[in-house]
Amino acid sequence: MISDFQSNTPDSPSHFSPRTPTPLTDIATAFQQSSLDSPAYILDQAAFHRNGEILKRVQDETGARILLAQKAFACFALYPTLRNYLAGTAASGLHEARLGAEEFGQEVHVFSPAYKPAEMEELLQISDHLIFNSLSQWTRYREQVLTSQRKVSAGLRINPEYAEACAEIYNPCAPGSRFGVLSHLMNEHDLAGIEGLHFHTLCEQGPEALERTLEHVIAKFDTYLKNMKWLNMGGGHLITSDFYDVESLISIIKHIQARYPQLQIYLEPGEAISSGGGVLIGSVIDIVENGMQIAILDVSATTHMPDVLEMPYRPDILGAGLANEKAHTYRLGGPTCLAGDVIGDYSFELPLQIGDQLVFQDMAHYTMVKNTTFNGVELPKIAIMREEGCIELIRDFDYETYRNRLS
Repeated sequence: MISDFQSNTPDSPSHFSPRTPTPLTDIATAFQQSSLDSPAYILDQAAFHRNGEILKRVQDETGARILLAQKAFACFALYPTLRNYLAGTAASGLHEARLGAEEFGQEVHVFSPAYKPAEMEELLQISDHLIFNSLSQWTRYREQVLTSQRKVSAGLRINPEYAEACAEIYNPCAPGSRFGVLSHLMNEHDLAGIEGLHFHTLCEQGPEALERTLEHVIAKFDTYLKNMKWLNMGGGHLITSDFYDVESLISIIKHIQARYPQLQIYLEPGEAISSGGGVLIGSVIDIVENGMQIAILDVSATTHMPDVLEMPYRPDILGAGLANEKAHTYRLGGPTCLAGDVIGDYSFELPLQIGDQLVFQDMAHYTMVKNTTFNGVELPKIAIMREEGCIELIRDFDYETYRNRLS
């Protein structure tokens, strides 16, 4: 048991106060005054500084290293901002690894459920940590890794057979999961050359879930951890959210370090880095009637915010409420041919009009990285709200973007 994780409250600056993100109303006003039209992602540079300062504090007080999980956020125009706070990037394959190496620099950690032989040579040129999902993959590539001219630290993803997933689609420890090596299988193999272990079981959770997970990790993998150089505790840590107990995380890390003093601890959050970091602005392009008022927008659940359908979840909209909470209720739908391209039912103080702009909150993570061009729907522009108060267009998309993805 590790129930004493939180018994030692670490000394920390009581005056610590990260900078304040830009108010959403200011972002909306600046967008209206700009020459940009919707749909558009507006990323708030101040919010990334704020998140970075919190993450840097954790690193400064523990010696742990925090990486940007690019699977959640990969807008490299903001990498110069994040580079001030983070130790590097985490990648889920070759292309993400290249992006991290070329645009972020610093450490590059890579995990993939399986690597193809054609990828390995390039991965060994750009990776610092290369994490294998199975013992068969490690056996296949071990000699190539260990004889590489460039030193690469090899690791294994483990499956502690315990997770507190926010949705079953995100549960990496469900029965039959393809992720990670079970502890009883490790007993049968030579682990020479493996320098670290990696687990990723959390999803939008606090330190209490990490503490409970570590109890299972230690119970199953204690013998192996004693012989490792590093432990990567994955992502899913909502460290920068208002509810998150940062003091507890610091205590947890220090406890693990005390138990295994040789271990370098890594975390690779995604959402925590971009939480509150941006909005998606869309416009009403038509209003139809079918038993209720239905507003058709130029933003789509299926192409622009697919987690709305996959999780599912309901994004917040600035100034809107639940259905029937305010005077005028609308179902909000996208412009695609998918019947289920529905964002949800929302209410507003005033009737919606064609041309009205809606501000979808907290749209920096798992949106741009998961966008599609289904139906040829326009991808949202990407712009940054700079701390000076101006909106800078970073990328616009057009017909060629859609065409060039096809044959």
